[in-house]
Amino acid sequence: MVGGGHRPRARVPLLHGRAGGGDRRRLDAHRSRAFPARGLRHRGRARQLPAHALGGDPGGGDAVRRRCRPPSRVPGGRARVSLVVVIGGTRSGKSARAEALAAASGLSVTYVATGAVIDGEMRERVARHRARRPARWATVEPDADPLAVAATIARDGGCALVDGIGGWLATAQHHGTDLAACVAAARELSTRGGRVIVVAEHAGAGVTPMDALTRAWVDAVGEVTQALVARAEVAELVVAGRVVPLAAGAPAGGDRPLVGTSEGDEVRPVAPTSGAGGGPPDDALADLRVHGDAALAPGLADHAVNVLDGGPPGWLRAALRTALETAVDRYPDERDACAALAARHGRTPGEVVPTNGAAEALWLLGPALAPRHAAVVHPAFTETEAGLRAHGIPVTRVLRDPDAGFALHPSAVPADADLVVVGNPASPSGTLDPAAALLALRAPGRTVVVDEAFLDLVPGEPGSLAAEPLPDVIVVRSLTKSLALAGVRAGYALAAPALAQRLRDVRPPWSVNALALAALRAAAERPDALADAARRAEAEREDLVARLADAVPGLRTWPSVTNFVLVEMPDGPGAVARLRADGIAVRHAASFPGLHAGHVRLTARDPQANARLVAALAAAVPAGVR
Repeated sequence: MVGGGHRPRARVPLLHGRAGGGDRRRLDAHRSRAFPARGLRHRGRARQLPAHALGGDPGGGDAVRRRCRPPSRVPGGRARVSLVVVIGGTRSGKSARAEALAAASGLSVTYVATGAVIDGEMRERVARHRARRPARWATVEPDADPLAVAATIARDGGCALVDGIGGWLATAQHHGTDLAACVAAARELSTRGGRVIVVAEHAGAGVTPMDALTRAWVDAVGEVTQALVARAEVAELVVAGRVVPLAAGAPAGGDRPLVGTSEGDEVRPVAPTSGAGGGPPDDALADLRVHGDAALAPGLADHAVNVLDGGPPGWLRAALRTALETAVDRYPDERDACAALAARHGRTPGEVVPTNGAAEALWLLGPALAPRHAAVVHPAFTETEAGLRAHGIPVTRVLRDPDAGFALHPSAVPADADLVVVGNPASPSGTLDPAAALLALRAPGRTVVVDEAFLDLVPGEPGSLAAEPLPDVIVVRSLTKSLALAGVRAGYALAAPALAQRLRDVRPPWSVNALALAALRAAAERPDALADAARRAEAEREDLVARLADAVPGLRTWPSVTNFVLVEMPDGPGAVARLRADGIAVRHAASFPGLHAGHVRLTARDPQANARLVAALAAAVPAGVR
């Protein structure tokens, strides 16, 4: 949609037109530097976009051709854009959906308008759109390619909302610009820093237009939309106000990861991807580094981070104080911690490898094992894939199927994968797989890694392989969640001696500090305290699940054995933003492979905190849209 007309709204202060000059100014009070003036102008100024949506006398010249040229690359390093594409027909609700996503981004939003006011009805339409957008948003109308302008906004750390593709292409066509250049611009879109949200018309769904100009426009809209969706982390189709998540990534026919279904050995491809190893495009990998702590801010109630509330228990604080007083003046010695952990799990000390949190253990897999082809079961902790790709390991994503309860299907793993990594329980679904399913992943020449970082939140730790001395299985554990030690970084791996030594060989020296080693030893010697933490996590989760069922009926959830619950709703970003406005932080789950913007992870707390969360969620997700 357009944002034009003479509007008394905050706009981007720019140079005073090409005829008048002027100095460079800031976009708004929150931006660190101004944009170059070329390519942007106020709404309602002279030389606004042409009045005709389609057709008209062609223009020409370099200034016209600049409308569609691709955005420049970011010098020195890989460019990256957090790209969302919202597709819909006329009056589908696509613009409102895109505006909700922009509002939920938490970034400074600039509305990039692409159309023009050509009559009274259009002026009224623009006014309606203007009225529902926050007054603090800036608005620009680009002279050049709006995607290039959006990339500049994102590189500066903002959120650019381009609404929409159809108006840009119609204007370019009116000026005689080769629409192939616009398609090329979409294929080249690449930046980093913020977010770009693009509204695309669902053109061509009806009868083929009679005239050549309109057919060319419809074709260009389709090609640009496909090019953008191929680069997007999130793509959605809006139909009659309802959001239908689409699989973003490579175009139809591209490489696809695999998903196991509940139908025996059947394997079906979903969520197409591109890039080395069948994974996402390189400029999308930064989303693998998104975690729940990014949602926190002072004053917000924390339902985003899946760490038990209240900090470390008293006995653990005492152990840390003792280590601070007696052990920090010398290099760390892990022998006592290894012996205690070995005794807890029925292993030998040589099978224990302390690490700087579970994340380090997972990052060691690439250099330690040097697999030819890794398979990572998703949705799961994303640092596993990030670490493998950082070491140049080809990765295939094996997606759990939400409609099958996120169950693990070993037959979905590619036969040639010589490394398979799976979370048990999985995050963010909280799914617990039986040991038999995990053991079925084993194959000649393959190493299986089971991330059990959440298993100590489950009473009795069912399905654990920690005590199984298997020559081809590595188990990764952590104290972060159950003992509230996120800042200490206390984790470890359990593996057969040969595998354990390979992990040690690539582990940085003294990577586990004296405080973390003291915590590992103390926790290993207090299995009763760990059992208490698991019972507490179970009680808090059950309380949250019961309250959700009573107060938010119709909200889709999945069974979880951990201290968090995955939910799905039509407008996840909107709900996250409304909860944040109510002082509550939750974890948006769209950055997990296999999930979409409608998925949100809720961490359970004590009954009083759960009650406040559920009441706010019930208000944020009206009954009619669940």
